Amino acid sequence: MTTTLFDGVTVATQASVYFDGKCISHGITFADGTKKSVGVVLPATLTFNTGAPEIMECVAGGCEYKLKGTDAWLKSGPGDKFSIPGSSSFDIRVTEPYHYICHFG
Repeated sequence: MTTTLFDGVTVATQASVYFDGKCISHGITFADGTKKSVGVVLPATLTFNTGAPEIMECVAGGCEYKLKGTDAWLKSGPGDKFSIPGSSSFDIRVTEPYHYICHFG
């Protein structure tokens, strides 16, 4: 099931813009200090680096992704999630806007 709403959060109104505007996100913080980001990746092929582990949740659209050290491109659509280890990276291929929630972990 896709997450559709977060209650009781603080939202950073200044967007983080990456890759010349191909990825735009807003940080959100929960009352317990948990942080996530919500955003959109526009059509492109990009490489993201991770500090902490992440879980990417598809809200709308879709993508293909490839984790560092693997050769397989996997699909992710609405309701799907994929995990990326900390201190790693992943490639993402988007042909239609990919709306996501990034759960930091």
